[in-house]
Amino acid sequence: MMDETDLKNRKGTRNGSVTRSVGSIIKPNEEEVKATMLQKDVGLLSGICLIVGTMIGSGIFISPKAVLEGTGAVGPCLCVWAACGVLSTLGALCYAELGTMITKSGGEYPYLMESFGPVLAYLYSWTTIFVLKPSSFAIIALSCAEYASTPFYPGCTPPVMITKCLAAAFILLIVLVNCLSVKLASYVQNFFTAAKLLIIIIIVVSGIVMLAQGNTQNLTDTFKGASTSFGAIGLAFYNGLWAYDGWNQLNFITEELKNPYRNLPLAIMIGIPLVSVCYILVNVAYFSVMTPTELLQSSAVAVTYGDRVLYPVSWLVPLFVVFSTFGAANGSCFTAGRLTYVAGREGHMVKILSYISPKYFTPAPALIFNGILSIFYIIPADINTLINYFSFAQWLFYGLTALALIVMRFTRKELERPVKVPIIIPAVVVIVSCYLVLAPIIDKPEFEYLYCTVFIVGGLIFYYPFVHRKFSWTRRVMRPITMHLQLLMEVVPPELE
Repeated sequence: MMDETDLKNRKGTRNGSVTRSVGSIIKPNEEEVKATMLQKDVGLLSGICLIVGTMIGSGIFISPKAVLEGTGAVGPCLCVWAACGVLSTLGALCYAELGTMITKSGGEYPYLMESFGPVLAYLYSWTTIFVLKPSSFAIIALSCAEYASTPFYPGCTPPVMITKCLAAAFILLIVLVNCLSVKLASYVQNFFTAAKLLIIIIIVVSGIVMLAQGNTQNLTDTFKGASTSFGAIGLAFYNGLWAYDGWNQLNFITEELKNPYRNLPLAIMIGIPLVSVCYILVNVAYFSVMTPTELLQSSAVAVTYGDRVLYPVSWLVPLFVVFSTFGAANGSCFTAGRLTYVAGREGHMVKILSYISPKYFTPAPALIFNGILSIFYIIPADINTLINYFSFAQWLFYGLTALALIVMRFTRKELERPVKVPIIIPAVVVIVSCYLVLAPIIDKPEFEYLYCTVFIVGGLIFYYPFVHRKFSWTRRVMRPITMHLQLLMEVVPPELE
């Protein structure tokens, strides 16, 4: 049987013979491209599409009413959407500095590792890999499946079993695409991002036409009846910021970005303001034909809008919602695989998860692992509850990452910083994160938050024997398992740069 070295040698020989057979001259930089590691295949356009495509899922089309519920009026609602865009941009600027200072993939993971050490980085990877990423992938796939199956069941809700089976099929398809090629996954992301931007343009332009025709009654005296409750407005911000979630996605694939020092901050500064403008204009378009009460009562706001404005081509809206959710699911899978891959490479997950395909240069084991977990999350009756309770954990890690930026300004002064933001920006992000972590717990304290905290800290049970002590018996158990999985999936350890 072949071991890891045999597989790597076989791959190297095959590449060498093919290259020499065509009589080409191998240059040093071409040899580096052939190395068994993730390739720099993601350009500026693909980076922008990853950010935009992951941020814009189904929320803005289906249920943008959560912000309106908290604010109580159109004016404050639009102000909150704009303010959330500004706050997301501030957070992304912090990540731009971190991503150009520490050019490693894995999102928050390498930044927490550099600033606070391996324990906190491990707890982040433990929580994100096993709960946050796969459950988010599952929810997006379920949403996509629901809208894809609805036309086949007119007048009623699609059977739950059909929706779940279709969602599982979508997950398998997306994982397959991501395992086959980084470029193919990028092309899929670019196409579906273009599709969702197209339907947004259609909604916005038709909204402008409606306003030009005099349908401005809902946009006059917009602050009348506005909520003055600090808690209600805070909840509106909480829901608005969740609609913007995904602004950190490009930091998960920093190692695969072409010229990350230029493209990472540029993609962030183009992508997030673009999403902010889209969100505000789409909401204005909705209010051109719907009163706040009608918007709150609608189960699918964009579909209601399409029925009133785009008839007889109103069927375009649910079709493009499917496109939008599929693109968001693809982006979620793309980035989740990189975190699992990096955690495996650092020894915080089993080593097989850090192996890559020498044929396709993709982290296939990590992608497949994330896909399997996501399918498991489809099975329960309601995983939205799980996500809601774990949402505070996401903002906890955002806050810690912004704090890491502040800490490294004093502890890692020697690191080069191509992008350097004023220190007030990460300070604001830390304060906002603290509020978003504590607000739901204080507003409605429940035991579920305690269970989630116990799960996060419970990761230390596995950290001590498997990561910190590295007991010899664990290696003896894992070695044959790793070898057989390596042969089954035809993957090899990544080569060091």
